[in-house]
Amino acid sequence: MAVATQSGIERSSVIISVFSTTPGIGKTITAINLSAGLAHEGYKVCLADLDLQFGDVLNYLKLTSVNTVAGAQRAMLDHPDKFRVSDFLTEYKHADVKFSILPAPLYIYDAYQTDVQIVTNIINDLNYFDYVIIDLNSMFSALNLAMLDISTIINYIGVIDFLPALKNYKIGYDTLILFEYEESKIRLVENRADSQKLIEGGDVERLLGEPFYHKLPNDYPSVKKSINTGQPLMFAAPDSKLTKSFDELVGLYTNRQRTVLPEEKVTTNKGGFFSGIKKFFGF
Repeated sequence: MAVATQSGIERSSVIISVFSTTPGIGKTITAINLSAGLAHEGYKVCLADLDLQFGDVLNYLKLTSVNTVAGAQRAMLDHPDKFRVSDFLTEYKHADVKFSILPAPLYIYDAYQTDVQIVTNIINDLNYFDYVIIDLNSMFSALNLAMLDISTIINYIGVIDFLPALKNYKIGYDTLILFEYEESKIRLVENRADSQKLIEGGDVERLLGEPFYHKLPNDYPSVKKSINTGQPLMFAAPDSKLTKSFDELVGLYTNRQRTVLPEEKVTTNKGGFFSGIKKFFGF
């Protein structure tokens, strides 16, 4: 999809927003590993950290930078004719993998100075990248809705381990549909899908009326190692099941072929625990 950038040049890129209605369920890890995986395949990638108050991308990757989206906004306001978004990007590089980062503000008060239209213009100016990954916070704010509007794909991630989490996830999904985002644009991704829980994945899918696009396994030791070393999983734990699962997700977003496993297919049994879930939701 071609869009007009601040410079007036039409460029095309795939924008993937990583979004959830619950904090602390793996949005940033997902955004980082999608970026690294796409970069590893040879694509030009930028990761925009738009969790403006508590963005953690630089901390995860053990990087520092004074250039942030807040500085980019000020520069675009003060000198629109001289503005270059590349001046505000930080590069992550390891071996032959590299991708750019548009960091979150350094100070919380900068989050309250955000102009939604200017940030939208800044993201549009990143369209010389093949992929732009946007790490969002967990709320339906004006900025998040603007980013979801311009996204090619909404990677809607959740951890469905007990009934309140399921209710939260469903309300978020229903809200996305209410806001008239195309269902084909919303990709349901379950994190920690194989962890011990009371709710079966098939029950969740029947309640949502949509199968999960992808399921990420629970792999706390690999995630811990990734955070401690400041490296994406492909470097911190290259042989882990979570690394392989992120590689599969990257393959889905780049149209690599993937075989659907029998256990991923949605069953049609309507009884049992699913009936209890329906009562919990009031229908």
